[in-house]
Amino acid sequence: MSILAIDIGGTKFTMALFEGDRMVQRISLATDREGGKDWMLARIGSIGDEWRGGGSFQAIGVGFGGPVNFETQQVVLSTHVGGWQDFDLPAWLRQRFGAPVWMDNDANVGALGEGIHGAGKGLRPLFYMTLSTGIGGGILTGDEVYRGADSYAGEIGHMNVRPDGPDCLCGSNGCFERMCCGLWMERDYGRTAKELLADPEFVKKYVVDLARGLKAALMLLNPAAIVIGGGISKAGDTLFLPLRAELNRQMTAWSKARRIVVPAALGDDSVLWGALELARRMEGITT
Repeated sequence: MSILAIDIGGTKFTMALFEGDRMVQRISLATDREGGKDWMLARIGSIGDEWRGGGSFQAIGVGFGGPVNFETQQVVLSTHVGGWQDFDLPAWLRQRFGAPVWMDNDANVGALGEGIHGAGKGLRPLFYMTLSTGIGGGILTGDEVYRGADSYAGEIGHMNVRPDGPDCLCGSNGCFERMCCGLWMERDYGRTAKELLADPEFVKKYVVDLARGLKAALMLLNPAAIVIGGGISKAGDTLFLPLRAELNRQMTAWSKARRIVVPAALGDDSVLWGALELARRMEGITT
């Protein structure tokens, strides 16, 4: 039997079908923000129906691009696409496909994917950060996600890196996400993140705030490595070389904490592989 993996983001949503450790189907579609939740659910339903044929899924794993209450398995909200607040997505998927469903926020799920199958394999504790439409973080200790008391651990995107910075969608100001995510880069500069990161002078300024956020993760967690996924991470050495240099410049002189910062090895599929692992672990599925 197969496992369905779903990655719901602010810019796109992606689905994959796994048989064992093989990804046998994959599709990615741009998010229709105007259509919101209902538009996306209709497409998830039709794609899932096509892939399962006359059969059923063994389990479904979901990475959602926003806060998730893991205990209740409910979406808390999405600041980028409307209609998701307090929605019971797992219940909808269970009713539609008749399979057990497990959901977590996309950064936690990405941490599982990269920590078990990607750049963070064998590196613990691991801090995974998604740097895309928004910014989120996931913490992996052993092969378990650390979620905190209320499912809000790792939410580094809404830590203030500039106390006098511009207003953020969360209601605060100068947040890490507000200063560094793709959504605001395009709104502030009128160019895509890809275009902006091709300019060395822009990158030189951009990595100052990016390093401030990562410094906090290093000082608080002392991870064996930081893995950065999401679309912006695909800039490669153009971004990572000046970022590492700036991070070394900012780090407290007496700290000997390691400063290993690498891009995700699974590219756009970190969350899909993590959704596979989430479903497996919660359902006790072995390969």
